[in-house]
Amino acid sequence: MATIAVVGAGSWGTALSMVLADNGHKVRIWGNRAEQIQEMNEAHTNNRYLPGVRLPESITGYTSLQQALEGVQNILLVVPTKAYRDILREMRELVTHPVTLIHASKGIEPDTLKRISEMIEEEMPAPLVQDIVVLSGPSHAEEVALRQPTTVTSASKNMQAAEEVQDLFINQYFRVYTNPDIIGVELGGALKNIIALAAGMTAGLGFGDNAKAALMTRGLAEIARLGRKMGAHPLTFAGLTGMGDLIVTCTSVHSRNWRAGNMLGKGQSLDEVLSNMGMVVEGVRTTKAAHQLAQVLDVEMPITAALHGVLFDGADVKEAVDSLMGRVRTHEVEAVPDLL
Repeated sequence: MATIAVVGAGSWGTALSMVLADNGHKVRIWGNRAEQIQEMNEAHTNNRYLPGVRLPESITGYTSLQQALEGVQNILLVVPTKAYRDILREMRELVTHPVTLIHASKGIEPDTLKRISEMIEEEMPAPLVQDIVVLSGPSHAEEVALRQPTTVTSASKNMQAAEEVQDLFINQYFRVYTNPDIIGVELGGALKNIIALAAGMTAGLGFGDNAKAALMTRGLAEIARLGRKMGAHPLTFAGLTGMGDLIVTCTSVHSRNWRAGNMLGKGQSLDEVLSNMGMVVEGVRTTKAAHQLAQVLDVEMPITAALHGVLFDGADVKEAVDSLMGRVRTHEVEAVPDLL
């Protein structure tokens, strides 16, 4: 059994630590709040993020990143996208031997337009990080922590590394598939948050299942359109990290992106929403990055553009939805001409 460092003690980092501990691994989880780490070590709970859940005693919390990383071969990184460069730069000074870096975050960096694996490559280049593996898929931390059935994908340019990570995590309730399409897996996981914001927004306006179904299917079309332009395999978006993640994020009360969109639809401002949420809403930042990517790559992404207008340009929520419905008529499969 392995000793694995988990960097990030939020709900998802804690839930994944539980999966690893259930599989017999020794887990060191790092967080920057001393009272939270003390609670995890003494009470074996993390009630701010996973209330009522008891953690395995083989999970040990650390506030010292150096101690958490010492001697480990596998590092699982689960922090908000905006924190990645800072934490990677700190890790770069502490890691003394080649490691496999697994990331389970979902986002794209605005302005640089980098995926998370690209940020890792820039900040911790080989041979310091010998392999980068993405762990992504339709998974709510609240359900994983209750050991409810979940399926995710392990993706890497190096399939051997993807399979090794598969072996670390897979068990009776947490099934892991592998995929070599790291671009598609990262994009699917990041961009579905945009559509979840929009789905929550339409629900907040009082619209029903018809609108939600329209957003999800047309949202998947524009996700795949951008993905193809960036070199992803189209079939990835029909799998767990495309359609699967889109379904779970657009339809569940656990989804913080859906909840944030719902508040927007009910008339709250973005600042009010983010203040009330108390947690990172990755879809907001990803909307800005995806809108920039669409402009740079000349890819049509009308849902993303409409949401960008609401979030950053002061557009009215109802008018943004009306503008989507009033677009010029087109073919449903214009985004996949190979099928025509």
